[in-house]
Amino acid sequence: MLLVAGCNTMAPPSAQVPCSAVPPPPITLLDDGQTATATLSVLTYNMEGLSWPARSGRGPSLSQIGQRLSAMRAAGTAPDVVLFQEMFSDAAKRAVASTGYPAIHSGPHRTTRARGSTRQKLPGNSNLQRGEIGIHFFGSGLAIASRYAIVDTARRAYGRKSCAGFDCLANKGIALARIAIPGVPTLIDIYDTHMNSRGASRAPAARNLAAHDRQALEASEFIDRTHDDATPLIFGGDFNMRHSEQRWENFSRYQSLDLVHRICAEPASGCDVRMSWDGDEPWMDTQDLQFLWSGDSVRIRPIRVEALFDGRPESPRLSDHDGFLVTYELRWKASATPAPACRRNPGALPPSP
Repeated sequence: MLLVAGCNTMAPPSAQVPCSAVPPPPITLLDDGQTATATLSVLTYNMEGLSWPARSGRGPSLSQIGQRLSAMRAAGTAPDVVLFQEMFSDAAKRAVASTGYPAIHSGPHRTTRARGSTRQKLPGNSNLQRGEIGIHFFGSGLAIASRYAIVDTARRAYGRKSCAGFDCLANKGIALARIAIPGVPTLIDIYDTHMNSRGASRAPAARNLAAHDRQALEASEFIDRTHDDATPLIFGGDFNMRHSEQRWENFSRYQSLDLVHRICAEPASGCDVRMSWDGDEPWMDTQDLQFLWSGDSVRIRPIRVEALFDGRPESPRLSDHDGFLVTYELRWKASATPAPACRRNPGALPPSP
């Protein structure tokens, strides 16, 4: 493991863009003459950027991810925001950097201090052979890439007693990037996470379930600490809750956010579903999810969901996950005073550990 960690020494990608350099999105005035709208597209993508010995031969596919997103940006068809997970290897970091997004914020680094909500031991015993050695060899693997300026950031690493099995080798957590969209009268909070796995962790079921529960609590605490309910919010990532009623039940105790899948599964929602969904609860069939919260002055709703990098000829599968792309409509009173040139609000966020 020391050898593996030593072979991945590249710093996570980072980029900033001044607000003055960001072109505004198309803004439409509705027929009532009083309502303005714009769209925001957000891709959640676990890029399978694991290192050897967990994965090998991932370099070419990771490079393609970067190249294809860069080409989409040049053609004007790329998502406005991408939430990456499993950006562990140097090849994965180079891929994210090569996308060319002008603003990039990474999640907790390998040395970011973990902040748990409890010191109570998890069920069962820790096991060195499954990675529970008390040392992080990797960062969180999270990155938020945006075409719009990121004006505030924060990150939190989940507690040392909030991980189970091989997941403990990475400093998993949650990241926030607050973006400013020219012409939209409020900022948008974007959150990204990757939560504890089940079978892949190699930890007993009771142990990895308890770790996931603690991470759900800590993610909720972080959002409560950094978010103003007057501001719209999008929370995406790899939640590792597929086919697990227990994980969903625990997670829902801490979150009151609206789930995109649940909204779009309703025929009356007007959401254009361009992917295959089976059954009445399609959110149970995937790890990759997005949640939302509407603010006071800007309302947000999903209007289209689709897969990206899902195996179609024009969108080859480059990871063990498909990308989950959501297009949101932002709606506000046309008379609302546009936000001034974006700037970081001093003291708006508590400092990251």
